[in-house]
Amino acid sequence: MKRKIKDLTLQFVPYTEISNLTPYKKIKKLLDMIDENKILIIQGKLEPHEEKDLIEETMRKIGTSKKAKFRGIELASLVPNMKNSNVFDNFKTRVANMLVGERDALTIIGPATIVKEIKRDPSKMQLLLKT
Repeated sequence: MKRKIKDLTLQFVPYTEISNLTPYKKIKKLLDMIDENKILIIQGKLEPHEEKDLIEETMRKIGTSKKAKFRGIELASLVPNMKNSNVFDNFKTRVANMLVGERDALTIIGPATIVKEIKRDPSKMQLLLKT
């Protein structure tokens, strides 16, 4: 007998919603949304230290969670391939990313109780859910 997922919520998080938050508040906000069994689609990419902190906080939460159902997160980012762009376009993109952040990337974060795996290659992401 297969278990059905009752409700599945995909929540888009615009870059502007989290860009001005401190790393701690950003991580707390994301984990609070994930606690509500939401799969987050974030415009942009977390900084490497933010990803590290998010994973560390997730591990800490697994060990101390009062909710026995919290099993962690699945996380993946997709950044557009710039290999086929010319030098000027690459330069513009890098300057824009330095000024306003990497908004052209896409990050998916979901609770491990729902998300089985996130597969990615340079041009696409596949979100596999548990049934």
